[in-house]
Amino acid sequence: MRWKDQEESENVEDRRGMSVSRKVVGGGIGTVVLVILALYFGVDPSVVLQSVPDSGPPAVTQQQHPSGKDPMVNFVSVVLADTEKTWQDIFRRLGSNYEEPKLVLFTGVVQSACGVAQEAMGPFYCPEDRKVYIDLSFYEDLKTRFKAPGDFAQAYVIAHEVGHHVQNLLGISDKIQPAMRRASKAEANRLSVRMELQADCFAGVWGYHADKFRHLLEPGDLEEALRAASAIGDDRIMKQTRGRVIPDAFTHGTSEQRVHWFRRGFETGDMNQCSTFRAENL
Repeated sequence: MRWKDQEESENVEDRRGMSVSRKVVGGGIGTVVLVILALYFGVDPSVVLQSVPDSGPPAVTQQQHPSGKDPMVNFVSVVLADTEKTWQDIFRRLGSNYEEPKLVLFTGVVQSACGVAQEAMGPFYCPEDRKVYIDLSFYEDLKTRFKAPGDFAQAYVIAHEVGHHVQNLLGISDKIQPAMRRASKAEANRLSVRMELQADCFAGVWGYHADKFRHLLEPGDLEEALRAASAIGDDRIMKQTRGRVIPDAFTHGTSEQRVHWFRRGFETGDMNQCSTFRAENL
């Protein structure tokens, strides 16, 4: 991916080196575990936190972080800037304004408007504060645990979370999240899968624009993203962690589905092709 010396976004919030602690009445670490599980299985963590007594705002301690950006911070800033260009253009053609999300970098644990989160669950988007959160150590997991190395694979991760932001701006999240809360667990999971696959498709739409209009992609980049999409399919992760696949527990889609919808967005560049909620077959 030709990302060096490209424009960087100003919407990166670097919280690395900050420590977060939160006391919860009657809950303690169990609440953090609930939040982690909620995020891992595709549930808005604010749903979990609404049922937990609050003891007030978290205590945050700022620790000194080395001055200057490291290459990974440069990289994510460039990727975020390029997603901004894509969605600004698309929203402009829709007669609307694209409100840019913030990208929060953290180490270990972070406080979001959706609750406390830890790096173990991976990157996530919080609709309550319209921010994408990522611990950069996840990229090492992507490379070693998921066997999906490469800079465009890493860019896909950010573009997917930005896809959730686009859903939020379009009002899709406001319609689906309440439906998920009212539905049975199996039906809520099915809705979650469609949300996640649409975010994959939106990530592909960004990839199309990055390639066609700004020529950021190099040979092999598409394959990197497809390998990453396949590696984090529900069926593959369940096989690795549980030894068996439980389709009713899917929250993000199978490897084949995630590849299909990312490719669909990438090949068309048309967000109207990302109609996962109307598709009979995913």
